[in-house]
Amino acid sequence: MSGPGALPVGGLVPLSTVDWPDRLAAVVFLRGCPWACGYCHNPDLRQAARPGQAGPGWDQLLKLLALRQGLLDGVVFSGGEPTAHAALGDALAEVRALGFGTALHTGGAYPEALAGLLARGLVDWVGFDVKGPFGDYARITGREDAGARARRSLESLVRSGVPFELRTTVDPRLLDEGCLQRMAGELRADGASTGGHPLVLQRCNAAQPGLPALPGLDLPALAARLASAFSGPVLARA
Repeated sequence: MSGPGALPVGGLVPLSTVDWPDRLAAVVFLRGCPWACGYCHNPDLRQAARPGQAGPGWDQLLKLLALRQGLLDGVVFSGGEPTAHAALGDALAEVRALGFGTALHTGGAYPEALAGLLARGLVDWVGFDVKGPFGDYARITGREDAGARARRSLESLVRSGVPFELRTTVDPRLLDEGCLQRMAGELRADGASTGGHPLVLQRCNAAQPGLPALPGLDLPALAARLASAFSGPVLARA
């Protein structure tokens, strides 16, 4: 199977008010991610396919979206890492043909794929997950080349002019405040803080196997302290 029908859909949220700021959106979760972040919120989506856990088919999704024309503003493709799939561009085009806006959640693992989607004008907004300082990506994701890939993706995103939000999951077992200050400075140096694009700090949810207990954290206070290093809005999200 080729085209959007080949996408490994892992799930669907028919209505979300939080995955695309100020928009009502459906969220399509795609399976597969090359990174293994210890705090991952969707670890069951890392594998591209899991026996007995198939999600809705693409035709089913299109039928559902057709029923929501005029009710939803757009569709968010999340994951996993959605840019891992060559059929994503065709899927975005089909969603746009139905009259929906399109958004993407990505960590930037596939910079060439992301650059191609942006150049084709297929994405209206991006939620870009920043794992930490780029030099620390290897220990966070388990992949030596992850930091370089993410940085290239961010550079493409900044150049594209597509609106975006930077999001960092703050797991203090992996990122202390010094790391976050360095990260904010790198993002500013790469031009990501210009144009009012916010950096959003997200609370790490549950403890993961192999990591010590999650300590308490005053996320709003941390966001306020990072604002000067980022030179732009830094927000806290529960």
